[in-house]
Amino acid sequence: MAAPASAYFPHLILPAGQIKDGLYSALRDAVLDGRLSSGTKLPSSRALAEMMSISRNSVLAAVERLLDEGYLVTKPSSGTYVAEIIPDQLIHVQQDLKQPSRSQPQRLNINPHIAGLLQAWRQQNISGQGKKIFHVGVGCVDLFPHQLWGKLLGRAWRQSRSQLGQQHDCRGYLPLRQAICAYVRSTRGLNCNEQQILIVNGTQQAIHLAAYALLQPQDQVCLDEPGYDAALSIFRSFGLQVHPAGSDDEGMKIPELISRYPESRLIYTAPSHQFPLGGTLSLSRRFALLEWAASRQKWIFEDDYNSEFRYGTHPIQALQGLDQQQRVIYSGTFSKMMFPEFRLGFMVVPEALTEAFSFAKYHTDTRSSYLEQAALALFIQEGHYARHVRKVRKACHERQQALIAALQQFLPEVLEVQPTDSGIHLVCWLKGGWTEQGFIEKCVEADLAVQPLSRYCQSAYAKAAVLFGYAAHTPEEITANIEKLAQRIGRG
Repeated sequence: MAAPASAYFPHLILPAGQIKDGLYSALRDAVLDGRLSSGTKLPSSRALAEMMSISRNSVLAAVERLLDEGYLVTKPSSGTYVAEIIPDQLIHVQQDLKQPSRSQPQRLNINPHIAGLLQAWRQQNISGQGKKIFHVGVGCVDLFPHQLWGKLLGRAWRQSRSQLGQQHDCRGYLPLRQAICAYVRSTRGLNCNEQQILIVNGTQQAIHLAAYALLQPQDQVCLDEPGYDAALSIFRSFGLQVHPAGSDDEGMKIPELISRYPESRLIYTAPSHQFPLGGTLSLSRRFALLEWAASRQKWIFEDDYNSEFRYGTHPIQALQGLDQQQRVIYSGTFSKMMFPEFRLGFMVVPEALTEAFSFAKYHTDTRSSYLEQAALALFIQEGHYARHVRKVRKACHERQQALIAALQQFLPEVLEVQPTDSGIHLVCWLKGGWTEQGFIEKCVEADLAVQPLSRYCQSAYAKAAVLFGYAAHTPEEITANIEKLAQRIGRG
């Protein structure tokens, strides 16, 4: 016959820490291991406090938590009992019921456009596992003001008490949209108001929304060749025909694009810093593209992902600021300037499209995270973002110069650096008979995340090249790792 529950408690040993938390843990463990079995009645809170020589408030707090979590139940006019069904038991029952499948492999019927992209995606992920140096697309994460950001998050959280549940605008937090609007009008020359701005979860969602809101399967779009691989994947996942648009010293070849692909409904371009080659679209070609888009009712998606990273020259006015006919959809991101895990960006859409894009955003994920939006609004409004931009821009230029110097010192016979006055990566053309595959294999051996240019090409490119991201590393780290790579190549 089991001992009465009252005999158990005088011998109960509480772990270190707050008494209420220790009593909760001790009682929960006793229920789980059967020392307090289902249906056992607990002494009253007053009696339990006296038995254990602790305060009644501690007992009440522990018991209330166990009641909330389902370990205990109360019976009117009777008392408190151990529950007949313990929550943890339900979980274990579900796990026990899961048996290994012995059925034949199923036909998954994945979207064929997605299935066709999976193999390349798997290879890219495998080749990049564990690599930490020279990642492409990563900014100066070591310079991010973590302490300041933490304080702003704290302020936003304290202020949110009266606002939680009231942020219903799928376009985003209005003070943030107002702050972004003021900032891009002054720094990028955009022609917009806060009603045209949508907060999104990065550039990829912006591209996704544009395809979702404007295009249909089999529609034609134009994309740089080489170009942004995520944009290519998104367009193809929608069943779109993606035409490659070449570039030269003046950026995307707009006259050639107009003559070869007149049926294209959308042109994706990064005019201020073409990805990945880094060219800038000339003013004459900007006007030619805008005139064609206006006369033929085309849409232009302007990806301004790198606008903050210019060295030695002033930022170039965005294409959207030159657009008089509202044909440009502009996309900006904060992840390059902040850190990769910061998944907030923004779009500026023509006024006639705000309703359609708001609908697309709402039915994609309703809205972006409120707390980070509120903190970012403070970060911009109080001038912290502008100061951070200036600091990062100076550091990035120093790091770029360190990478160029190291490559010219240690690998002059292997790589030719393509000069650029912007961006956070360098394109280096291979020479001396080196192939992309051979060079990348040496980089993998040295634990470097260098990328081949072919990753961003729809078809074989005329010249072999690799990409080095440099913004996330100090000049000393850059020099040491290039020297390490050169030693490994020399031994090969």
